[in-house]
Amino acid sequence: MAPTFDDGNSLFDFVVKDGNGVKGLVDSGITKVPERFIQPPSERIVKVVQSSKDHFSAVPIDLSKLDGPDHDQVVEAIVRAAETLGFFQVINHGVSFDLLESLKNAAHRFFAQPADAKAVYLKRVSPSPLVKYGTSFAPEQEKALEWKDFVSMVYTNDGDAQQHWPKVCKEEALEYLKLSSKMVRRLLEILIGNLGVALDDSRLESLTGNKIVNMNFYPICPNPELTVGVGRHSDMSILTVLLQDNVGGLYVKLEEDILDGRKEEWIEIPPIPGALVINAGDSLQILSNGRYRSAEHGVRTTSKQSRVSIPVFNLPRPSEKIGPLPHVAEVDGGAVYREVMFEEYMSNHVGHAHDGKKSLDFVKIKAN
Repeated sequence: MAPTFDDGNSLFDFVVKDGNGVKGLVDSGITKVPERFIQPPSERIVKVVQSSKDHFSAVPIDLSKLDGPDHDQVVEAIVRAAETLGFFQVINHGVSFDLLESLKNAAHRFFAQPADAKAVYLKRVSPSPLVKYGTSFAPEQEKALEWKDFVSMVYTNDGDAQQHWPKVCKEEALEYLKLSSKMVRRLLEILIGNLGVALDDSRLESLTGNKIVNMNFYPICPNPELTVGVGRHSDMSILTVLLQDNVGGLYVKLEEDILDGRKEEWIEIPPIPGALVINAGDSLQILSNGRYRSAEHGVRTTSKQSRVSIPVFNLPRPSEKIGPLPHVAEVDGGAVYREVMFEEYMSNHVGHAHDGKKSLDFVKIKAN
């Protein structure tokens, strides 16, 4: 028999504080979503567009064509995606299909462990500040919890990762991070170069030198229409690399200027075997003075099959100053965002529940 929770506090304790997570809730035998997880209608991903006509191509970008006869077309596709939807998919990216499959298996292995094996990494007790296990995004601040468990692994160096990351998934996660980092560097060089700016190696490294691998687990949900796996948000990264499995559920919000007066619409980023999803983050939008767009996105749940996704967040180092590149701001006739230490931006972002792209308001220069 499924456990009964007398009030929201006992549910919160079971799921969040005790580390049972949403998976523990589902494993207990619940047959309907508890009230604490029911999202207000405004937060659900409802109006979904089936076609990809709105500045999004479902055809992945082939990175092996860079430096060949089709180089300019590939660069144009990358730039156009960053300027419009903020999302695109890539193939021939340098991460093998076998590793991607092993990575998904590693994520399932981690979440299949007993609750007490995962709970050792809860924030208040984790043996290392580099590893955090939890559920939802900011449970203490959220009116409705997200239907997701996660483990987050901060990269400092190989030795720390080998010592502190969870044994059941560290090898695959570390290899994924290192191989995808080479691709991210190339993509960033292309995007920055398109702005008419050349940055030296040390600056490029500082802009992506803070790396975090997350493994996300979205259990089967009895009432998917009432919940979200992840609420509407943008990433604070420069670029995020995401591996999703074949279940699907990742959706991107179409910006108002794309919609030509239509109401809010969402489009799915469909799973493509062997492909990786790339999205621009807030830091890239700030750096480009708004020319590139961090994408507001979210995840829907499903009653059919549990889902995993594994993002690598490529972030500026905490001490790095982020602001519009001077050349770009000059050409644009002024900066849209003020310059801040990335640590400041990150603290503001993680201190609030997901709320679309409102985190950018923290640095936006208000018009007089």
